[in-house]
Amino acid sequence: MDLHFGDSEPTDEERAAVDSLLGPATSAWEGAADRSDVDLRWARGGREARERRDLLLPGLHAVNDRVGWISEGALAYLCRRLTVPPAEAYGVATFYAMFALKPRPAKVLHVCTDLACAGNGSAKLCADLEERMGAAGSVSDGVTWQSSPCLGLCERAPAALLLQAGTPSGTAAAQRDPRLKNTGAPARPGRPNETDEPVRTAADAEVTPIRADLGTADAPNGAVVTPLRAHTNGSSAEPALRRQAFAVIAPATVDTLVDAATAPEDAPEEPSAAMAVPQAGQEGLLLLQRVGVVDPFSIDDYRSHGGYSALRRAFDIGPAGVIREVTDSGLLGRGGAAFPTGRKWQATASQPERPHYLVCNADESEPGTFKDRVIMEGDPFALIEAMTIAGYATGAHVGYLYLRGEYPRALHRLENALTQARLRGFLGDDVLGQGYAFDIEIRRGAGAYICGEETALFNSIEGFRGEPRSKPPFPVEKGLFGKPTAANNVETLINVLPILTMGAEAYAAIGTENSTGPKLFCVSGNVERPGIYELPFGATLGELLDLAGTPTEIRAILLGGAAGGFVRPDERDIPLTFEGTRAAGTTLGSGVVLVMDDTVGLPRTLLRIAEFFRDESCGQCVPCRVGTVRQEEALHRIKDRTGAAASDDVALLREVGQTMRDASICGLGQTAWNAVESAIDRLGAFK
Repeated sequence: MDLHFGDSEPTDEERAAVDSLLGPATSAWEGAADRSDVDLRWARGGREARERRDLLLPGLHAVNDRVGWISEGALAYLCRRLTVPPAEAYGVATFYAMFALKPRPAKVLHVCTDLACAGNGSAKLCADLEERMGAAGSVSDGVTWQSSPCLGLCERAPAALLLQAGTPSGTAAAQRDPRLKNTGAPARPGRPNETDEPVRTAADAEVTPIRADLGTADAPNGAVVTPLRAHTNGSSAEPALRRQAFAVIAPATVDTLVDAATAPEDAPEEPSAAMAVPQAGQEGLLLLQRVGVVDPFSIDDYRSHGGYSALRRAFDIGPAGVIREVTDSGLLGRGGAAFPTGRKWQATASQPERPHYLVCNADESEPGTFKDRVIMEGDPFALIEAMTIAGYATGAHVGYLYLRGEYPRALHRLENALTQARLRGFLGDDVLGQGYAFDIEIRRGAGAYICGEETALFNSIEGFRGEPRSKPPFPVEKGLFGKPTAANNVETLINVLPILTMGAEAYAAIGTENSTGPKLFCVSGNVERPGIYELPFGATLGELLDLAGTPTEIRAILLGGAAGGFVRPDERDIPLTFEGTRAAGTTLGSGVVLVMDDTVGLPRTLLRIAEFFRDESCGQCVPCRVGTVRQEEALHRIKDRTGAAASDDVALLREVGQTMRDASICGLGQTAWNAVESAIDRLGAFK
């Protein structure tokens, strides 16, 4: 393939950002400055470079993190290193909201304007910010600000996230990718040699091993876990400079936003993850039992509170025994589809094609959802243990943790947890001396809700645009890299720990016959105690609302997030189960429960939902690409109308919504009309 990379050259800083990930270019064919006699005799790279295409997204992050935006020269250099056509890489880079391909300041302030924040004053916050810092997108004192979809900080709404580009830290992908450094963990089998041997490249000898300093904890925002550069003999050297400064400002005021934009490193420290769990420390919790109790930086503290006992039992009963326990427990997926987890694992494990992969979907982007963030920040080792068990059961030796790009604190805590697990033998080429090899690689998302769809997530990891694939084939047959793959979200995976420690029968006794076990609910909006609540399936909506404390006048309750549906305040008896919400004509979804009082305008809320789906549609299929735009246009026209004046557009909304539901390729388009439909039919909107 004859590729044309153009005449643009990267700056020294951009070149250094890419080289920090891939190692220095070894020939002019890869973009080295000097062309040697060997380069003139034959071309190098080719297939070997193309097999690393999945490093395109980390490469884009490396440049964006270092410089703040991705120039034509930087993109061309990254394409040359990976032998990716520049047009394709441009399509990938422009797919993600967190990347910029035009110059912008190093500091970018993301202000959430989504459902929970909108109900808690984000409109006024943005208006005040415009007075102080100028219009969104303008530059003021080296800072630009922009509105953002849900940041996953709903319990502290209104929220904002300040990211400052700078020098990358030592925790680059080289720490985890065996093609870049020999970690002793198995490489991605089958890419390219279809074996279980690590793939060696010329970069192996160039990249310095990295490990995190186990003795550190969170400093003020932007100066988190300090990674150490390690010499080849394993001794520690000087601390590496951090990847990005960041500040989480929640709840936000215009003064705290301006202060954070001026000096993010001096912003107030973010509260403990336990502050998002009103039940923290209570007896009887299964999924949240360690949040606020265990030091999230200490593997020893985790083990002293029962950590890794589930993995030891998994090794005792074997992969088939693990799958049997998960199947007998009745565990259903917690991401919204409610597919039986045991069936998925069995289907993956039984595939004769090798290798198998495990993917943890931590791209939690549904407005109103923040449970995965709290778990990863407050109990990161639980997720690492659960992924190891899932990999063991399904025959996978490599796991990918696809983490939402807007979760910097979760990223650093997970990186620290992975490092400690490797050093203590809980990850690597011989986990706990059982002869089982497993390791985990974190891949950061970059602001694309659609990547929560599992096949879009696979495309994102592989270095393509995050667009969903047609099914069949299903992921258990042809998933990541075309191999059998088990994909589960964070909450589903951590449910495996109590299943193994208490036994499938005891676990199945919790909840109802068709919805077993505990469930996490993300309660936000106009409530007294927003946060994550753990309740057994079968509790009623009213019981959950009583725990959170609701206002006297409730206008509506949104279940399941933007893709869910509204219910009336008098429907408190709805059982919070998959079958109970289905019978009530609504959905449980990912567990969002967003309460809106009478100060929240329903038409404006519906319009924000429509704007969200329009922005987040990947544009691949016509029903969703066109339908989400038409839905937003109709809602704009009738936002101040009722009755006969709105009837024509309501009829149009029904027609467009049904078309999206019937003909869209994935769940985004299929559910984009749900909330609007429920508001019209259940709440009497526009009557």
